[in-house]
Amino acid sequence: MRIASIEAEIGQAEADASWAPQGYYTAYYVVAGMVLGTVAAAASLLFNVIGAVMLGEPALKLISVYLTFPLGEKALHMDAAQSGFILAGGCGLYLLTGMFGGIPFHLILSRYFANDGFVKRFVVASIMGIGVWLINFYGIIRWAQPLLIGGNWIIEEIPKYVAVATHLVFAWTMLLLSHWGRFVPPTAGAKGRPA
Repeated sequence: MRIASIEAEIGQAEADASWAPQGYYTAYYVVAGMVLGTVAAAASLLFNVIGAVMLGEPALKLISVYLTFPLGEKALHMDAAQSGFILAGGCGLYLLTGMFGGIPFHLILSRYFANDGFVKRFVVASIMGIGVWLINFYGIIRWAQPLLIGGNWIIEEIPKYVAVATHLVFAWTMLLLSHWGRFVPPTAGAKGRPA
């Protein structure tokens, strides 16, 4: 009876310790990147809304301009009755884009720069934010929107400084929240849950 009890305890301890991955836990960091990316996109959108109001622009002008990609120029001239639900959907798409954009940010920061100092991580996050802006605006949108929709409203309507600042706020938020998405494996003797 005592032997069976000891074997059961040993088996449970091995089961508790063995579930944790050995090495980098990619699946965890992908999911964490999605969550953190959604929060970073919300921070970026909030920054843009506050900035737009301070400059005397409509609060969701950024969303209206981004909606020109699927809707064309009519997205810029919708009346209030039409625009409420469409702008809400545009905000959802913005957050969804941030969710998927957060994955590579979090994977890169957590895998290659996890143990580096804040200044280095800040520089890396800033370079990634500017890089995403350059790729999005000049590698994709500049040719894709005219080709698919017939206009270039995103490039024309969003000032460069606004586009860069929006991407940097996203990147910096990802950096500041990255510690929340860190996987901490259980220590020896723990009951199989991350600390």
